[in-house]
Amino acid sequence: MMREFELDLHSEFLRADLFLNMGQPAEAARILQGVVDAEPGNQAALELLARAYYSSAQLSRAEEALSKLVVLAPANGWARRALARTLERLSRADEAAVHHRMADALGAS
Repeated sequence: MMREFELDLHSEFLRADLFLNMGQPAEAARILQGVVDAEPGNQAALELLARAYYSSAQLSRAEEALSKLVVLAPANGWARRALARTLERLSRADEAAVHHRMADALGAS
């Protein structure tokens, strides 16, 4: 049986996904931060949070979320590529290159 709190976190995740898909990434990020705070190891929530931050040009926060995701899932090619692109937008091409090479090795597009 699922506890009420878990159901609420799942509902919040779905609500944030809806906001992101509706073009409201800042609102999605606000919702997702609570989900990630409650479940810091939740890779799906971290990925969606990173997407929301990136889409709303909160690049330092996107970098932070993506860095955590890469630590949790080092073979996640999408996370590596997204981190590389975020670092590029932050004018940190040398750091980005490392993650691009890893993403290439992992077969990420």
